[in-house]
Amino acid sequence: MSDPYRGVLIGCGFFARNHMHGWADANGAAIVAVCDRERAKAEAFAADFGIARFYTDAAEMLAAETPDFADVATTVETHRPLVELCLGHGAATVCQKPFAETHADGKAMVDAAEAAGKPLIIHENFRWQRPFMALKERLEAGDIGAPTFARLAFRHGYDVYANQPYLAKTERFAIMDVGLHLFDVDRFLLGDVVDIHCRTQSIKPGIAGEDAFIATVRHESGVVASIECSFASKIAPDPFPQTLVWLEGTEGTLEVTGDYRLRLHRNGTVQERDVEPDVPAWGAAPWHAVQASVAAFEAHVVDVLAGRAAPQPSGAHNLTTLAMALAAYRSAETGSAVNINEFVAGGAL
Repeated sequence: MSDPYRGVLIGCGFFARNHMHGWADANGAAIVAVCDRERAKAEAFAADFGIARFYTDAAEMLAAETPDFADVATTVETHRPLVELCLGHGAATVCQKPFAETHADGKAMVDAAEAAGKPLIIHENFRWQRPFMALKERLEAGDIGAPTFARLAFRHGYDVYANQPYLAKTERFAIMDVGLHLFDVDRFLLGDVVDIHCRTQSIKPGIAGEDAFIATVRHESGVVASIECSFASKIAPDPFPQTLVWLEGTEGTLEVTGDYRLRLHRNGTVQERDVEPDVPAWGAAPWHAVQASVAAFEAHVVDVLAGRAAPQPSGAHNLTTLAMALAAYRSAETGSAVNINEFVAGGAL
């Protein structure tokens, strides 16, 4: 067996722990060093995962370690300088979503990857959740004929602020946090979008940004989709962190329910199968769908590094997803639908 690809991780926060467990499961990859601006956090993180070296300066780490790949697991405002730094050191780069705050920053990172000749892969793990992979498989098999309508709903009341308190201070919250995931899944299943109309709400007292939105999108294929997100819904049992899906076609309907059942409605009958992911040895319910998707995504990164797969999603692909999110905010501000291509061409991003 060949030596594993050597990687480094930048950012030792809450969700980065899932990254580390996923890399440990990824056959063919090994994290050799970690970095965080807070020395105590980096040192403790390295100790927890048995990593021999830790740093507080990313440039120093990259120069010393010369890794094959870098995983940038920091907050969005740091992404562009860190991604450009990693690519400049010749490392294939994985970047946590949201990819960028502006289209210009995202485009600069895509251009940097092209100039470096290295993959830029966005850590967009929702599309790697087992229910969505199963949906994609059934769509491609033609189970419902040509798709005509979709509804994706991520609604819950789970206290996301407890582990990530910065979210309460984020002025652009629900769309940039989960909306990007949902937009990517929508594109993964149904292709590119022509336009978007969006309404936002701020329901929880004391938060800086929106904690709920509903967007309707029109695809190039003609499919219309409704995409919903709420962090303030009162539901028992709370479905967090599941996304429920209703997908209609000319020959039938596919449904993903809150108990991880994939249901096919066709010819007056309903066929059902379980699509709940296994709980990773290092994971726990209800997080297991997300945790398993992190591991699946990182196994995919190894395939990209080995030349066995194209990035899903690449920085270039995710740049359009980012444009959808930014267009959603414009729509919410104006009350009008926004054409994605015209919005990008207009440069007001």
